[in-house]
Amino acid sequence: MTSELFYKIALAVFAYLLGSIPCGLVLSRAFGAADPRQHGSGNIGATNVARVGGLGLGVATLAADVLKSLVPVGVASAWTSIACASQLYPVALALLAVLGHLFPLYTGFRGGGKGVATAAGGFVVIAPLAVLFATAAFVIYVCIFRRVSIGSLAAALILPFAVYATIDSGAASAGAALASAFIFIRHAENIRRLAAGTEPVFRIGRNRE
Repeated sequence: MTSELFYKIALAVFAYLLGSIPCGLVLSRAFGAADPRQHGSGNIGATNVARVGGLGLGVATLAADVLKSLVPVGVASAWTSIACASQLYPVALALLAVLGHLFPLYTGFRGGGKGVATAAGGFVVIAPLAVLFATAAFVIYVCIFRRVSIGSLAAALILPFAVYATIDSGAASAGAALASAFIFIRHAENIRRLAAGTEPVFRIGRNRE
């Protein structure tokens, strides 16, 4: 095994393991907030952490979840000997981090987040303008409908098309489409509630029960 192949494999494993860290749960425990798995939607992502533990914890969770994929993808993109025009390897790292976030090793592959922030972190390195468009859609839809799930779904839907339009990479476009599919699957319950008109409006709280 060449040293380059070894480092590629090591970075791929690192991407999944970093993605697996349940940042929302870790931060909630560290700052004495209620367990997000037992309150609100039961999710460990930034939205529910903010709902349960307050805005500060929500923002910290969001930043941590973004870094899960931004760090390994950033390392790969800066490592010129393995960076390639097709973006295949950086995209694979982004998807591994997203899979770690969705199916975290440290919690028995259960109770992961929904992948929006982690996908954004990787693709902000790969296709920054595309993520800007997706983020704009997220903000607009959340402001209009006051439901984070609608904004997340809108951003996930736009991302693959924005990647295709802004960079010349079939691998990146396919990877964005796959990440989008993961996000939609993890939002299945939200989609059912939206269809039934029972999806709650987002509110920030502080729950220490």
